[in-house]
Amino acid sequence: MATLLDEYFSDRAATWAGEGLGYQRRPANLSEGVILLVDVDGSTAGIGGLRHVPSDSGSWWEVKHMYIRPAARRSGLGRALIDALEAEARRLGATDLVLDTHHSLVAAVSLYEGAGFRATEAFNDNPNATRWFRKPLLPRP
Repeated sequence: MATLLDEYFSDRAATWAGEGLGYQRRPANLSEGVILLVDVDGSTAGIGGLRHVPSDSGSWWEVKHMYIRPAARRSGLGRALIDALEAEARRLGATDLVLDTHHSLVAAVSLYEGAGFRATEAFNDNPNATRWFRKPLLPRP
């Protein structure tokens, strides 16, 4: 798991298209959250986490450090991971799933919008983020 998170942060720093000082490594505290690993044929291909976010309007859970290794991208694993994270958030009683990203991550933005996330106001002060998304999770029958 630590190797994947290191790859995630290295990839973000290497491809950073932000303004200012550059990408700031800010690992999320997931000790009271959830980490899901993506396994393909016995090899770990990706990672994603969830953490609870304080909110006055329900139980919000935030997607953190979602990463699919480059060799496994464009295979549907990103969508499978975001769907699994959503299912886990529902299991935890989330009313909303939120995330932040950078506008230069075009494929990620497309993935999130395709999964039903919509642009929202900033809910954190992440210096690496330029876009924030929210998906209300309505009870499913």
